[in-house]
Amino acid sequence: MPRLQKNDNFIDKTFTVLADIILKVLPTSKEEKKAFYYYRDGMSAQSEGEYAEALECYYEALLLEEDPYDRSYILYNIGLIYSSNGEHIKALEYYHQALELNSKLPQALNNIAVIYHYQGIKAANLKKANISKSMFEKAAQYWEQAIYLAPNNYIEAQNWLKTTGRIDNTNK
Repeated sequence: MPRLQKNDNFIDKTFTVLADIILKVLPTSKEEKKAFYYYRDGMSAQSEGEYAEALECYYEALLLEEDPYDRSYILYNIGLIYSSNGEHIKALEYYHQALELNSKLPQALNNIAVIYHYQGIKAANLKKANISKSMFEKAAQYWEQAIYLAPNNYIEAQNWLKTTGRIDNTNK
């Protein structure tokens, strides 16, 4: 099951060795261990741009993983792949599933906002003002949630919220 990594670097190799040692020591079920191996292999494939392989690994991990917190990260990573491939509707579905399991996942909130912001720009370029405004408002809502959870992150989003008048500087 372990994936052969083409571009192994010291940090990746170290992480893999440590993760394997920890898994052998921790009292986890066979399924949980297998789920982790699939997740780790998915992350490795994803980092190499092997998205189809990464998705296969993540879907296998989802079949085995029972912990909602861990499942949220698997779903989030699946959303990342679909977003990278321009499949924004699918990405939104997976980000929302991740948030259902883990509402404190600011990176999912941020990525949802980025998709809505992108859709807002597309609509504005097509002179669809109502759709553009709606998408920008959705983006603002998700960025506000992400910033609430991670106030030191998403500086560009914070600046956008301020420059567009969507955030009150006196409350921050």
